[in-house]
Amino acid sequence: MSRKRVAILISGRGSNMAALIEAAKAADFPAEITLVVSNVPGAPGLERAQRAGVTAVLLDHKPFRKDRAAYEAALQALLDQHRIDLVCLGGFMRLFTAPFVQHWHGRMLNIHPSLLPAFPGLDPHGQALRAGVRISGATVHFVIPETDAGPIIVQGAVPVAADDTAAALEARVLTVEHQIYPLALALLAQGRVSLVAGRCVVDATTAPDDRMIVPKI
Repeated sequence: MSRKRVAILISGRGSNMAALIEAAKAADFPAEITLVVSNVPGAPGLERAQRAGVTAVLLDHKPFRKDRAAYEAALQALLDQHRIDLVCLGGFMRLFTAPFVQHWHGRMLNIHPSLLPAFPGLDPHGQALRAGVRISGATVHFVIPETDAGPIIVQGAVPVAADDTAAALEARVLTVEHQIYPLALALLAQGRVSLVAGRCVVDATTAPDDRMIVPKI
């Protein structure tokens, strides 16, 4: 099976982008990162991608003003030019129109730093701390028109400490993000993820007897 060609869309430093690029260096990884696109001039992730040998392109959204469809048409042309099979969002701070999302149905992933459906949207770590949860984490899901609401592929959890700040929790969750995003991409690229009645069915082993209980007694 040929490796799937992947584009990563970013707006900032590209932390998860870097984790995906690193994972794809493995000879047996079923996808290759062939393109990185940023909508923000000077995004640190662009230089980071170039240093890793990946084609990095700036497609600034500002000249398109509020015409999201026109921006997406330019983006789609870029994706077509590079023969992209799958798209990963890595901190891409723009909302897509429903037609663009539907075009990439089942082929576009996003990562969110909470255990969805809990704490979608902005400030998920602050939301988690204000709610007093004992466990938080990250979720990789398919992108649908509704924000942070697509079918869940992989989740990873971390404990929440009593003295956590949003920054401390963010750093702990980020380590999990860097583990589960490459895993989710690999599963999708291998054809081991299917959508059934709006839910993901994943062909992967699980450990149903494992427990994560916080706090420990």
